[in-house]
Amino acid sequence: MQEKHPPGLYVLFATELWERFGFYTLGAMLALYLRDSVQGMGWPEQDATTLFSYYLMFVYASPLIGGWLADKWMGQRLAITVGALFFGAGYFLLYVPSVSALYLALTLVVIGNGFFKPNVSAMVGSLYPEGSKLKDSAYNIFYMGINVGAFLAPVVAEFMHQRFGFRLAFTVAGFGMIICLATFWGLRRYLSGHGKGSAVPLKQDPLQTPLLIDSVSDSKRIMALLVIFAIVIVFWMAFHQNQLTLTYFANDNTDWSAWGNVSGVISNAINPFWIITLTVPLIGFWRWLAKKGLEPSTPAKIGIGMFLTAISFYVMAIACLAGGNTGKVSPWWLISAYAIVSLGELMLSPMGLSLVSKVAPAHMRGLMMGGWFVATAIGNKLTAIGSYWRDWDHSTFFFILATMALFMSGVLWLLLKPLKKAMPGV
Repeated sequence: MQEKHPPGLYVLFATELWERFGFYTLGAMLALYLRDSVQGMGWPEQDATTLFSYYLMFVYASPLIGGWLADKWMGQRLAITVGALFFGAGYFLLYVPSVSALYLALTLVVIGNGFFKPNVSAMVGSLYPEGSKLKDSAYNIFYMGINVGAFLAPVVAEFMHQRFGFRLAFTVAGFGMIICLATFWGLRRYLSGHGKGSAVPLKQDPLQTPLLIDSVSDSKRIMALLVIFAIVIVFWMAFHQNQLTLTYFANDNTDWSAWGNVSGVISNAINPFWIITLTVPLIGFWRWLAKKGLEPSTPAKIGIGMFLTAISFYVMAIACLAGGNTGKVSPWWLISAYAIVSLGELMLSPMGLSLVSKVAPAHMRGLMMGGWFVATAIGNKLTAIGSYWRDWDHSTFFFILATMALFMSGVLWLLLKPLKKAMPGV
């Protein structure tokens, strides 16, 4: 059994860090850019929210096609490279201040994410033998790379936006992709033997005892994953309000006076800050529970994540009530709510990636990783609920999101027993 993580994990960590830096540079500013009448498009907030929800849907649905193409033809390495090139072209095109350039740029980003995202995620799993106990922690480490990039992005975006405006700030994302591609190819020797062909991971040692999951048919394993996918749709609908209504709230209803001259863009750094801060303690906590034989199954961790998501949005509902729904409140409300949802995210998003890697049949791993992102895409389209941000009281809006997350958490807990039968040992 492998006792430590291979160097390739840290290559993929750095590759994903710079890719996510570009992606979240765009995400931190896009909603505000669309409604800005001076530097941006000057759209009504409802139109900005609608476009943003469609963008999020397509950007997370495209990995289904990219994963399939990598499995059947391209291999992960080529797919990641092509994706990085599309990403970079899209980000630089955002410098052009026209609606047609905006739509073309977002289309290029969607295509880039389709090729890049599922294959870099699946490639992490391919570094490990079947049944490796290191996969959960590997995806937690990989997820920290995502969030280092996601933390740097809004900080740099806020700096560039305040001094040079939105358009020049968007080009920073393009330079991030140049660093991403240079990292991936410059350190490719550490990925030797991985990602050239289809997404088939290292085989299980024939001397080891067969895994429990091997006794489950492919159809049952896929069905169990589809159930998980369906449940986490609500998580993504709520969570990705971070770049929409939570950014509006940070910009319009949060008193940043003690923090200097900043806009709601900076609030997009709070979630990745908490992810970076909480990842290592959480990995240590799971390891401590594992030694006692008490570590929850991966589906159970996802259920806990859904519950914490509900709690975080209840906190936001209370924050809105504290400000009379239209007034400004302390940033500590946002910071506290993000701390809770970030802990929930750590129990859900990287665990979902790990779950797909462990449960999906090897010959369908890239495709099923794409399926995880399709579930994300559906949830992201449902972020269009943000169009009611001005129609409902803000407290009501957050209360509804919280209650939906709480309900789905209960559904998952009710289904834990049959899910464990369909994916034993995970």
